[in-house]
Amino acid sequence: QVQLVESGGGMVQPGGSLRLACAASGRTFSRYAMGWFRQAPGKDREFVSVINWTGGSTSYAGSVKGRFTISTDNAKNTVYLQMNSLKPEDTAVYYCAYSMTGWGTSASEYDYWGEGTQVTVSS
Repeated sequence: QVQLVESGGGMVQPGGSLRLACAASGRTFSRYAMGWFRQAPGKDREFVSVINWTGGSTSYAGSVKGRFTISTDNAKNTVYLQMNSLKPEDTAVYYCAYSMTGWGTSASEYDYWGEGTQVTVSS
């Protein structure tokens, strides 16, 4: 079992920045991926970004590429999502997820999920 706890959400004005963190604990796997997804009211959960266990491979949704950066601190078992140039359409609950397969851009490829953290971008 893997436990994930997100932090860092909040309210920010358009153009602002936030950094989300996701701390993993419990059982660990030698090859894994950690991803971020988001879900806005009335919409499906969508992929945002993923990073593999080495930190050497990352992927981003087109809507956030160039604005968001995912990184990992393996010593702390924590993954971060730096979000810059935030837009109102980035408003959503952001979820951290853990995949035992080592990669994934689809929610079905993830085995463990955090409770989510709210990000609101509004003037």
